[in-house]
Amino acid sequence: MDDAPEGSAGARPPPVRDTAPEQTTTRPRPTADDAPPVKGTVDLTPGPGAGRPFVSFARPALYDDTTTRLRPVGAWVRPRAAAAAACAVLGLGLIGGAVTGSWLTGESSATGSTRSAYAVTGELWHSVPVDRLLPPILKGEGAGPGGADRSWTRVAVAPDSTCEAAFDPLLSKALAPAGCLRLVRATYTDATRSHVTTVGLLFTKADADGMRALRNRFTEEGLDRRPDLMPRTYPAKDTVAEDFGDAQRASWTMSVLPDAPVVAYAVSGFADGRAVTDPEPAPEAMGSNTASAPAQSGLGHEAKGIADRVERGLRKTIARAEEA
Repeated sequence: MDDAPEGSAGARPPPVRDTAPEQTTTRPRPTADDAPPVKGTVDLTPGPGAGRPFVSFARPALYDDTTTRLRPVGAWVRPRAAAAAACAVLGLGLIGGAVTGSWLTGESSATGSTRSAYAVTGELWHSVPVDRLLPPILKGEGAGPGGADRSWTRVAVAPDSTCEAAFDPLLSKALAPAGCLRLVRATYTDATRSHVTTVGLLFTKADADGMRALRNRFTEEGLDRRPDLMPRTYPAKDTVAEDFGDAQRASWTMSVLPDAPVVAYAVSGFADGRAVTDPEPAPEAMGSNTASAPAQSGLGHEAKGIADRVERGLRKTIARAEEA
């Protein structure tokens, strides 16, 4: 009964085979748990394509070489941020250095403010009140001999004019290259009314190069110290300066401005009309080793003190006009 035929009732089932089915798929690509391939080498393990080899390079820098764990973000952000900050600081330093260099060498004046100063200065003689150019009262703290304080009162203002007959012929010839746009003048007296000083502002027609050439010539040739190139006075009738003529000129100063088309000057003398035979330029009359009348009377300080304050006021006026 144990030998019943196949397919009949009570037949035994066929025996179970122990053999596993054969692998029919290709090996998958390595996972993160597998050992990483060598950088820059060719992995010959069959890939999922047509069994062709594929190239495996190093993992991106975002990964650690020994684990599959991501590197902390700060590990690569901080160095880059530090480098960016260093570049920014370096750039600002270079810009600041360039700006400072241009300040020190005067490039900014040559290309910016100097040009605007030349543009506005030629208008000042008729657009600015005379009291701003030639104030009624000038204060001279420390402007006298030995640092003594001085003050000066304006006694007369000349009508603005051309330069015709305003200077001696030789001085007119020296100033001619710059041209004469307008001349404004006033005469002051000191607190004791014993000294008188005429101050003038000559507005020229020259540009920056012309003024620079004129300034260089006056400086190199000493034209501002020659007695035959003294500016003329402005005597005004019925004032303390009525007798202040050419013969009364005792000391003077003249300055060719480097940053504006202006020549500023002042000439001083005695209010009593006495003639002076040995006039001296202000720098010499202000020296301590001279016995001349201009030096002993402090007339060099008078001319220099008044001219400096009028010049400073002019610079402030130009600055305001530039900002307007």
